[in-house]
Amino acid sequence: MFKTAAAVHILVKHKEQAEDIIKQLNNGANFGALAKRYSSCPSAKKGGDLGEFKRGQMVPQFDKVAFSGELLVPHLVKTKFGWHVVKVLYRT
Repeated sequence: MFKTAAAVHILVKHKEQAEDIIKQLNNGANFGALAKRYSSCPSAKKGGDLGEFKRGQMVPQFDKVAFSGELLVPHLVKTKFGWHVVKVLYRT
């Protein structure tokens, strides 16, 4: 079982916007550039980089993707904060 994960994310208010961001990423757009442009999270300044975190540090819906979602693929996650486009970089 993995103890830590590292991820980048983009936080937006609306599902449609998150889905559009995923389309842009799938067409080769730069994740960091989109995070700086669209994300309402303070991590936007760092291109959406959340760094490494332990299981249970994030809200449950986010945690689930961080520790079981496919790596390096944008995932759509709904939490109490809004819609996240999450890309899990690695797990340890």
